[in-house]
Amino acid sequence: MDIGDVRKGSKLLINGIPYNIDEADFMKPGKGRAIYRLKLRNLLDDSTLDYTYHSGEKVEEAHISNYEMQYLYNDGEHYVFMNTENFEQLFLNEEKIGDKKYFLKEGALVTVMMMGEKPLGITIPTFVELKIAESATTTRTDTITTQTKSAVLETGYNIGVPPFVKEGDIIKIDTRTGTYVERVSTKK
Repeated sequence: MDIGDVRKGSKLLINGIPYNIDEADFMKPGKGRAIYRLKLRNLLDDSTLDYTYHSGEKVEEAHISNYEMQYLYNDGEHYVFMNTENFEQLFLNEEKIGDKKYFLKEGALVTVMMMGEKPLGITIPTFVELKIAESATTTRTDTITTQTKSAVLETGYNIGVPPFVKEGDIIKIDTRTGTYVERVSTKK
C-alpha cells in the first residue's frame, strides 16, 4: 500500500510487528518530496514509535481481525473468552488484559483484536456496571471536607464514589478513566 493511503487508525506491519497509527501528519516542504510523520503504537507491547516516510514509499498493511467474544471466567492463570459465532474458547494471560481486568464481569461482551491466530488485545465497553463490594462509612462531617469516599468493586478495583453510594449498590464506571459516572441501582 502507498504511504499516501494511510490514515489515523490504520494498521501497519513493520519488521513483522503490528502497529496502529495514532497520529499522521503530512508536510509538503518547498522542494523535494512530501513527508509523512507517523506516531505509531505497537499492538504487542503498547510502546510508541515515531516514524517518517516520504511520498511514494510503500508500507505493508497489517491484517487485523476483530471478533466479538464473551468473557467467561478467570481460572487463576488465564482469562477465558468464548467466540460468540463459533463458540471456540480463547485463553489470554493477565499481561494481555492489563488493567482492563478490573472492568471484566462474567458474561460481558468484548472485542478481541487478532492478527491471524495471535491475540493482540481486547477492547472493553466504554461503560460498565459493577457492584460495590466494600464501602467506607461516612459521617455528617465528612461531606463538608471530602466529595468522594473510597469503595472496592466486585472485581477488586478501588474507586472514589460520592458519599451516598453504599455497599451493594450498582454503579456505572467509565472504563477509559476508571471513574464513577452514576449510581444505577441501590441495595434493597
